[in-house]
Amino acid sequence: MSDYISEFSTSFHLSLTTTALLVIDLQYATGSEKHGLGLLLKKQGRFEEANYRFSRINNYVLPNSKKLIDFFRKAGSTIIYITYGAEQEDCSDVPLHIRGIVRGTKNIKGNIEHEIIDTISPLDSEMVLNKVTMGAFSSTGLEARLRSKGITEIVTVGVSTNNCVGMTAMEASDRGFGVVLVSDATGTCDDEAQVSFETMFLRLWGRVINTNDVIKELVNRKQKIA
Repeated sequence: MSDYISEFSTSFHLSLTTTALLVIDLQYATGSEKHGLGLLLKKQGRFEEANYRFSRINNYVLPNSKKLIDFFRKAGSTIIYITYGAEQEDCSDVPLHIRGIVRGTKNIKGNIEHEIIDTISPLDSEMVLNKVTMGAFSSTGLEARLRSKGITEIVTVGVSTNNCVGMTAMEASDRGFGVVLVSDATGTCDDEAQVSFETMFLRLWGRVINTNDVIKELVNRKQKIA
């Protein structure tokens, strides 16, 4: 049974001409068990969190993100890659509350940890914006680029659901974009955090659907318009 607030949620539809795919923070620092956060979690003895996170990334987040990337590319739709990390070696350009984790995972521009995982790497023609904040709208000029392209809806994939992906999704919603969080193409360090954020996001912020449903909606919408 849905709660009272679901009546007030705004409905919107995805369209290949007005919807952008945001691929968020799928970098070696955040998405590889052999680098960055993967090494840090193991060093701290947090094996359960590491196993959950990277199992989800390897089995769901990366394959489903790739599926959506391929679909958007074939359709000629907008794809924007978002990275996060310091652009200065001393990390002084990163806010204090995330400076420690940036340093701890060596997520500094020029390091391999800052690079996008090669299985979903962008084409030369695709936009890559680096943020030094949790949310992509705060430090990248993302909104101006989306507006100039006529984008009104956003599909979000990547990590971490309850941090950078979630913050970016909520920032987008506050700016009037229709936002989809892709449930099987996002991930974090435990199932409780994933489910909790999805539940919260459904309360006015946006929609939560899986990869196949995103593609199905875009295909059906195209057929209706045609």
